[in-house]
Amino acid sequence: MKERTLKKETIGSLFTVEETAIRLAVKPSTIRRRILEHRIDFVKIGRNVRIPESAIEKLIEGGLSIAVSDR
Repeated sequence: MKERTLKKETIGSLFTVEETAIRLAVKPSTIRRRILEHRIDFVKIGRNVRIPESAIEKLIEGGLSIAVSDR
């Protein structure tokens, strides 16, 4: 796994998975899936995962696309 170092200026505030889900009006599992797929930037602090405000803004600007399952 490739690790990156993010500067404090680029991170801004950090949000939990649950807080991010509320801000984006999606389920926490959607945010967790995007983290597992590396489709959203995140920061690990020990065992905790936090999403930078810049990553949330990037999703909002680019439009949040939710995958639709085939039935």
